[in-house]
Amino acid sequence: MSQLRIKSLNKNFSGRKVLEDISIETSDGELVVILGPSGCGKSTLLRLISGLDAPESGEIYIGDRRVDILPPQKRNVALVFQNYALYPHMTVAQNLAFPLKIARVKKEEINRRVETTAQLIGLADRMKTYPSELSGGQRQRVALGRAIIRQPDIYLLDEPLSNLDADLRARMRHDLVELQRKLGTTTIYVTHDQTEALTMADRLIVMESGKIRQTGTPEEIYSQPADIFVASFLGLPKINLIDGDIGNNLIQPFDIPASRLPQNYNVSKVVIGLRPEDIVFLPEGKYSGIVKGVEYMGDRAIVLIEFGHYTLIAVAAPERVKEKERILFNIRQDGLHLFDRISSVRLKQDTMAPS
Repeated sequence: MSQLRIKSLNKNFSGRKVLEDISIETSDGELVVILGPSGCGKSTLLRLISGLDAPESGEIYIGDRRVDILPPQKRNVALVFQNYALYPHMTVAQNLAFPLKIARVKKEEINRRVETTAQLIGLADRMKTYPSELSGGQRQRVALGRAIIRQPDIYLLDEPLSNLDADLRARMRHDLVELQRKLGTTTIYVTHDQTEALTMADRLIVMESGKIRQTGTPEEIYSQPADIFVASFLGLPKINLIDGDIGNNLIQPFDIPASRLPQNYNVSKVVIGLRPEDIVFLPEGKYSGIVKGVEYMGDRAIVLIEFGHYTLIAVAAPERVKEKERILFNIRQDGLHLFDRISSVRLKQDTMAPS
């Protein structure tokens, strides 16, 4: 197993800064997911680690080796892209064996590793099958197997499930995590899909515009987002973001005690973040609103609430609410976030009694 360490990495394209001061340190055998929107620099970061691109500055270490000064073939990393890149004229066994043949591994060792890898990816019974005869999920397994068979120090996976349908993607998420646990090899997984990020990651890194916005466990990042971008990027339905006004020691429109704010915070406006699941419908609820819309989702409903000048998004059991009715609700105070309106940074808050 090998640890990945990245120190102050910077990358420009045509004078435009694509990655800015990126520093990452993984634990051995960790599955780290890098999450962010398209164009934020996620794939570029993988290309720098693998050696396909060179940084303007910074250092990359795998274990004790500094690898940013080495050519790609000397780094011992395996990069898997979203397109399978299989050789159509080769069988599953031949596709798996190809990287070892290029490396001039002995035939007996190739055969042994092909058999072991095929068992590991669940395709031992498809060894003589060609890619055109495989499903999308099976092709992706072959692509992963071709990376596994090389026994690299680190796996780099660039949105490997994005070409699969939703049902298959869900099954492959589970299979990938299970496979990574068996291998015990440090893995960097890039995605723009928050479901993949939350369900797969040992540790999550959220990126935006070439910068790391927050690093932590999925639970930490979801429950304690560092800023408005992170809060709004994670969560479906999205978090409610409401302009809050401070006056008479209260934050409106929810009558939140201003003591919740950091000491000496002398600002009259904040942004309140409230996740839909933290709006709770109760007959004795403190707040009142009109249901403006209900989207039936089977096991739950997404509810639009007119609350004063605001429209809140909540979730509820489908039978709980009907359009145009007045409903009462509370908000879970431990799920309530306050952000600085200028910097968008989450404010450290004092614990507040439930309302």
